[in-house]
Amino acid sequence: METSSFYDLLLSQYSNLLPQLKLEGGINNMDEKGRLTNIPFGTTVLALKYKDGVIIAGDRMATEGYQVSARRIEKVYRCDDYSAIAIAGAAGVCIEMARLFQTELEHYEKIEGMPLTTEGKANKLSQMIKGNLPLAMQGLVVIPIFAGYDLSKGEGRIYKYDITGGKYEETEYYSTGSGGKDARNTLKKLYSLNMPADMAIAAALEALYDASEEDIGTGGPDMVRGIYPTVKVIRKDGIADIDPAQIEAAYKQLINSRRRAIAKEK
Repeated sequence: METSSFYDLLLSQYSNLLPQLKLEGGINNMDEKGRLTNIPFGTTVLALKYKDGVIIAGDRMATEGYQVSARRIEKVYRCDDYSAIAIAGAAGVCIEMARLFQTELEHYEKIEGMPLTTEGKANKLSQMIKGNLPLAMQGLVVIPIFAGYDLSKGEGRIYKYDITGGKYEETEYYSTGSGGKDARNTLKKLYSLNMPADMAIAAALEALYDASEEDIGTGGPDMVRGIYPTVKVIRKDGIADIDPAQIEAAYKQLINSRRRAIAKEK
């Protein structure tokens, strides 16, 4: 039977093809309460609306406990021409879900001849997060942010989720992950709804920088290795990546500004 939902097709007929958790070590990956350990986790991600659409961003570091697991992990993924997902939680499960969600949207558009609405995409992601609940109860939590440009409404939209798949729309900005609270504190001070793109990008980068200052799980800008947060802009003409050179320049300006502020205090 042909269905417009690729995810439902896998669930009903080919569940063996769904992303499976594969761990080396077996019982050695379990703690005394039967929960999985030694799993890379990724944080922090955020999204904010601005004058012409929405910006979505995330740092690049993944950790295993107090150790760095990866410095260049991607946490922000393009879903289609008008939407993206940013992932926080158990890195492997998050990445698999992001890829499956991309396929889900492509499959729907091919079968139906038209893309899902922004609300429909957000609902599909909610369904997939709900399906991950058994793994979430073992500690393999997936908490994404979904952002997109709604062509029918002519505005950017942001959705946050809980581990049960509950979906909630944010009207201004949101950040999640272990550094999410610190990033939100910065956005609270810097944010205004009609800010232009350059100011919105600067606010997102400063929020991630402040999160890295307070949270050991959040990676800051690595000037030595040339590793910077991933930032995507979504507007009525589509989705675009912000050039790393622009991000580097913004961070140099931010750091120099803070150096001058510290010098004045002395």
